[in-house]
Amino acid sequence: MNIEKARFNMIEQQIRPWNVSSPEVLALLAAVKREDYFPDDQKSLAFFDTELPLPGGTVALSPKLEARILQDLAVKKSENVLVVGAGSGYLAALLAHQARQVTVAEAIPELKALAENNLQSQGIFNVDVIWGDALLGKIGSSYDAIVVCGSLEVIPELLKQQLAVAGRMFVFIGKAPVMSAQLITRESELFFNTKNLFETSVQALSQAVPESTFTF
Repeated sequence: MNIEKARFNMIEQQIRPWNVSSPEVLALLAAVKREDYFPDDQKSLAFFDTELPLPGGTVALSPKLEARILQDLAVKKSENVLVVGAGSGYLAALLAHQARQVTVAEAIPELKALAENNLQSQGIFNVDVIWGDALLGKIGSSYDAIVVCGSLEVIPELLKQQLAVAGRMFVFIGKAPVMSAQLITRESELFFNTKNLFETSVQALSQAVPESTFTF
């Protein structure tokens, strides 16, 4: 297949129609090679509008969702980012080009190793991939931006408290088949503003706690 033609079609036919118009985001998607974060038998599928399977029974987010995350978070070069759920490492690589430092928290050892190896092989050195569950405890210091790469039924208070004042969090909230992508901004120590962006459906984060059993 013509890789560059497939990349062009992904951007023009999938991503632009999903209200992604940021020149910076579109340039990143053209420059950071998505296929390099998947094995040989998946490289030709890396540009499809689909969730590709990953180790541990998980999936990678579709390209259009990754693009919306980049655009809606609007990370700056001075900012630190927390990614909850490593995936293949591709989203972390994209964010690494925007941010000062990216920390990836992954609770599945096979996914941690996959993302870590992919990022190192691509020369991405401002990303730390650590084994840990950001839903249950503090991962490092506070962050200017947080993205959760899987759906949650409820946002744990411990995760919200890792967001710095003026920081933004991108999350998928709800149950299949319809979920809401939300951008949560921490306006002050006590107040969080929630904006519903669009409806979608993604796989639940592996360690997510069902709403009925979660206690504050």
